[in-house]
Amino acid sequence: MARAVTTRTKLGFTAAAWIVALLIFFPILYTIITSLKTEPEAIAGLDLIPSFTLESYREVQNQQNYIRPFMNSVILAVGSTILALIVAIPCAWAMAFSPTKRTKDVLMWMLSTKMMPAAAVLVPIYLIFLRTGLMDTRFGLTVLLMLINLPIVVWMLYTYFREIPGEILEAARMDGAGLWEEIWHILTPMAVPGIASTLLLNIILAWNEAFWTIRLTTTTAAPLTAFIASFSSPQGLFWAKLSAASVMAIAPILIMGWFSQKQLVRGLTFGAVK
Repeated sequence: MARAVTTRTKLGFTAAAWIVALLIFFPILYTIITSLKTEPEAIAGLDLIPSFTLESYREVQNQQNYIRPFMNSVILAVGSTILALIVAIPCAWAMAFSPTKRTKDVLMWMLSTKMMPAAAVLVPIYLIFLRTGLMDTRFGLTVLLMLINLPIVVWMLYTYFREIPGEILEAARMDGAGLWEEIWHILTPMAVPGIASTLLLNIILAWNEAFWTIRLTTTTAAPLTAFIASFSSPQGLFWAKLSAASVMAIAPILIMGWFSQKQLVRGLTFGAVK
């Protein structure tokens, strides 16, 4: 029997949730407000009342072409996600339905690679890119971002696949389904919520990656993270223009997250309730 919850308790938890949500969203809100100020107003200090001017956006667009880094971000995020799914789906299938005594060790090893500081491998990765001609190329960054996020993609898909009854796949084998038919026609459609949430999360992670994209690009493959960094100069930080560039960079991913939040939550909770 469900425990009764009083109205006061519900209101208390609701208020606490709103406070936490506002604290999390406040930096984004303040960035938007600052982008709508003039440069002197932005430097003046904390003020939540903007002058509603688009001067900073015009200056940002005049100084840097927004379309090129935007398209680079789209190509890098979507491309690395598709490559990661192509590699991770068969990998997660093998670990979920044909496990060995080393499967858990491999999963832990893959996850441990995410604990390594990126700066620890900066020099070897930089030299590899430099000597193979991958510096400032979309292909090189796409492969690198795929490898960076691959452990998370494999772990998430492995968790979703574990919730699918193995008897269904055995029945498909008895009906004559081959390995790839089993993965493509049986397993993948059943795990669509999990794959969708994994795809969305990987796009967000790749879109927000700044450490590698700034250090391995100059102009040709520079995404929106490098676009933001270009507004930090030796003369100082121009807060209004920097905020405008940040809003222009995060707006697409915020819009995508807003419209796909139901699918994302559904996928992240897939299998959590028995």
